Amino acid sequence: MLIDAHCHLDFEAFDEDREAMFSRAHEAGVRHFLVPGTTRRRWPDVVGVAQRSDVSLSLGLHPYFMHEHGPDDIEALEQALDDHPEVIALGECGIDARFEETLDDQWALFEEQLRIAKARRLPAVIHCVHANDKVAKRLRQLELPAGGLIHAFAGSPEQAGKFIDLGFVVGLGGATTYERAKRVHRAVAALPDDGFVLETDSPDMPLCGFQGQRNEPERIAMVCRQVAELRGQAYEKVAEHTTANVRRVFGIVVHGS
Repeated sequence: MLIDAHCHLDFEAFDEDREAMFSRAHEAGVRHFLVPGTTRRRWPDVVGVAQRSDVSLSLGLHPYFMHEHGPDDIEALEQALDDHPEVIALGECGIDARFEETLDDQWALFEEQLRIAKARRLPAVIHCVHANDKVAKRLRQLELPAGGLIHAFAGSPEQAGKFIDLGFVVGLGGATTYERAKRVHRAVAALPDDGFVLETDSPDMPLCGFQGQRNEPERIAMVCRQVAELRGQAYEKVAEHTTANVRRVFGIVVHGS
């Protein structure tokens, strides 16, 4: 059994064949999906997808979409969390240092969301691009009680270790399938069994050989095979570890497991 720990199944890319996409994933052994919110406008769609028993949701404000966020979105996020007790985490939030022009605003928004995660004892789902050391430092200062997920981890073994020491797991996805991703490969091989989860970031983060195509949760089976090879472990053992780690961090119950 596999769980896709991070996939945007509410996005318009799946509007034409969402049920077929779920069927393909089930056939590949994927039994549960964690769908994070990215903007206030999209939260109702995330909540709608999470009406399924095999989907869990989180809500947050993504740093990539700073142009869409408004001054009252934090207040709206607090209200949405009150209205939807089924939410299992805060996010997707974080820092994307590729966009220097919004970096100060990103940090302010990130801080507010981390404050909410700490107060509500929710795991945080964190988008972290070119900012691993700074984000790890801030998380260490805040001491979040429920840890969370560092989505799409692409750092060094040492950086992964810092996050894991803080109660986080790192998300492994399509980046692991590229031959050139040597640093990620070293990190994957060095991770403890309880330090990672598997994810696709569908419809984004295509695997090697699928560039330019829509990503889908069914391909997490390919990620699992690649991670197993890098770690020198059996496919079944990696699947067992990632499932246990998702359950532990997010407190979810997987039906049909």
